[in-house]
Amino acid sequence: MSTPDQTPRTGTIDRQEARTSAIRQFVSEFAAGSHEDLISEMMVTLCRLARDECGRGEIKILNTTLKELRYGFKVFAPYSDVPKVSIFGSARTPPEHPQYIQAVKFAELIRLAGWMVITGAGDGIMRAGHDGATRESSFGVAIRLPFEQSTNNIIADDEKLVNFKYFFTRKVMFVKEAKAIVLFPGGFGTQDEGFEALTLIQTGKASPMPVVLIDEPNGTYWQHWRTYVQSELLRTGMISEEDMNLLFLTDNAEDGVKHVVRFYRRFHSSRSVRKNLVIRMKSALSDATIARLNDEFADLAVTGKIEQHPGPLEDEGGEYPDMPRLAFHYNNRSAGRLRVLINALNEAD
Repeated sequence: MSTPDQTPRTGTIDRQEARTSAIRQFVSEFAAGSHEDLISEMMVTLCRLARDECGRGEIKILNTTLKELRYGFKVFAPYSDVPKVSIFGSARTPPEHPQYIQAVKFAELIRLAGWMVITGAGDGIMRAGHDGATRESSFGVAIRLPFEQSTNNIIADDEKLVNFKYFFTRKVMFVKEAKAIVLFPGGFGTQDEGFEALTLIQTGKASPMPVVLIDEPNGTYWQHWRTYVQSELLRTGMISEEDMNLLFLTDNAEDGVKHVVRFYRRFHSSRSVRKNLVIRMKSALSDATIARLNDEFADLAVTGKIEQHPGPLEDEGGEYPDMPRLAFHYNNRSAGRLRVLINALNEAD
């Protein structure tokens, strides 16, 4: 027999299950597809906003966020197989400045290597990125600001231009869609994007990728920045020595391109599967190389060894079935050392 306090709870659970079932039926009819389970969860969350009596301002934020991300995903989707680099730098850099010329050169060279370029769609270094990559190989992720920012005339009205109200949704696109981050000298925004990219990679919230800091020939902007990082962050123990492996500083556009391309010589992508970090590769490693990696990078594995697999692991979803893998129980805290491991497998014969 149910006690009085149990009856309402059971009734509440029944009502919740009925509502959830109704949502699933709605999604099955109007949003059928392979992701119905996740869309149903999103619908449940939206319905709970009404129950929570969320303020109209908060709902506006959520509404705009969902709209911006949905449209951004749609714009990038047709180009998912093409590698992209996000380029950051000052909107105030004039076309005759050596930094602008350097950015044009980098963007042109990376385009010739088969990449596309993402910038904030403004003037200065952003325009230089589009100038070198050309409109055809450019994306713009613009932010609506009350001053300074305007869409440059290279990417304006292009189908690959996305306008954002919020910085945080725009930042999602910059990092999610990129396989490399390249920074030229800039102001607060450039510093913000650079530190955020490094933080996401350091904490494992973003996949390993090159972060390249490019200056004009004989420039000192990034040298001074690195001096600050080393003297005030590294010296005081706020970051570790291995974290410095996450960035590459140069004043040569060709070297910047080589650094980005070399990172993907063998490395393709990575993801976590249960307790394992899985590294997909474009070609297999020899047994001798696997043994050497285990000797040199044993500190990265919590338990067991670094093992090579001919194809996808169980629960990996069958992605990239023809690619060999490295898999090991990663400690999830040594991003700089992981970067050195990736360098080693890229350099191996």
